[in-house]
Amino acid sequence: MPTSSHETAGDHPADAAYFDNNATTPLDPRVAEAMLPWLTTQHGNPSSAHAFGRAAKAAVERAREQVLGAIGGRAGQLVFLSSGTEANNAVLLARAEASGFRGRVVFSSLEHASIRSRAKQLEGAGLETREIRPDGQGIATAASFAPAIDADTCLVCLMLANNEIGTLQPVAEVADLAHAAGSPLLCDAVQAVGKVPVDAAALGADYLVVGGHKFHGPNGAAALYVAPGAELRPLLLGAGQESGMRSSTENVPAIVGLGEACAIAAAELAERHSLLLELRQRFEAGVQRFPSVVVHGAAAPRLPHTSHVAFLGLIAHDLMHWLDRRGFAVSTGAACHSGTPQASWVCRQMGLSEAEGLASLRISFGLGNTADEVDRLLAALDEGVPYLRRAYNG
Repeated sequence: MPTSSHETAGDHPADAAYFDNNATTPLDPRVAEAMLPWLTTQHGNPSSAHAFGRAAKAAVERAREQVLGAIGGRAGQLVFLSSGTEANNAVLLARAEASGFRGRVVFSSLEHASIRSRAKQLEGAGLETREIRPDGQGIATAASFAPAIDADTCLVCLMLANNEIGTLQPVAEVADLAHAAGSPLLCDAVQAVGKVPVDAAALGADYLVVGGHKFHGPNGAAALYVAPGAELRPLLLGAGQESGMRSSTENVPAIVGLGEACAIAAAELAERHSLLLELRQRFEAGVQRFPSVVVHGAAAPRLPHTSHVAFLGLIAHDLMHWLDRRGFAVSTGAACHSGTPQASWVCRQMGLSEAEGLASLRISFGLGNTADEVDRLLAALDEGVPYLRRAYNG
């Protein structure tokens, strides 16, 4: 397991506690150990024919098998890239080109901005887009997708787990609808891998995205699974690495780290799920002592480590900064939106009021967190919540 989250450096207090694991996770020391030789003594280019190059190539291929094994995708192709954002953009662009920039892209409004923004940009090039809103629990249901999917649909996008609320989406059901209409499905599984079982074949995903830094792997390492029969065009042109799909010298240390993180996560998945769920349940039981608290998505299937809580009557940014000054890292939503002085996109799409959205914190637990840290967070909230309520009331 990674070291405890209170072992921090820099300007953080010695007993700081990190509860923002949906933004990024600390690197597992075992992953760092696997990467270290490729950052120091091992330095071959995987495209080189000599022994150094062959060793690097073997390391990349081993990592490829580790990732495929973790997502039940051994029959498909796996392309290494730099991020989930790159992977999502690559699939959208490939499908747009394959359709001649005609037809329709259907996606949930819960999707990462890399999908929503690229889809809207392609709309200007001639594609139609259809955005499916979630219900009040944060689920984009198959029934809501059904009317939008037909023979003109060139791609359907549905993430496996929402990064803000933590709700698990009905990917397999929506994939059945997409395939019946002759459309492939892109599943962004970045937030799910390493926390819940992920089986690309069982999900019916034609494309599935993995990002290492969300489950104690390195930043700058991601993978795109492409199912047998699914089309993918070259992402970058050049010397033809990654079977011609992404030309660029492979980032061997990061790829090795991604593979190792996948192998460790697959071996420890049940233990991780139990630990993370216990921390979330401890926290959510504790916040019930506060007046006017709502846990979003509580009635829906969720990731075991994500809690999205509204402290009604407060401004979550104020509470987040109050906690930060006391050594607790939490979030008001997705990291890329954390400075926006309005309710998050996901909260608005769920139909929450602006006040409830503004009052919402995301607490995402990690493997380094402890029950004691959860109790200390609750004790800090015991002080911070009434303090802010008094401050608002003058």
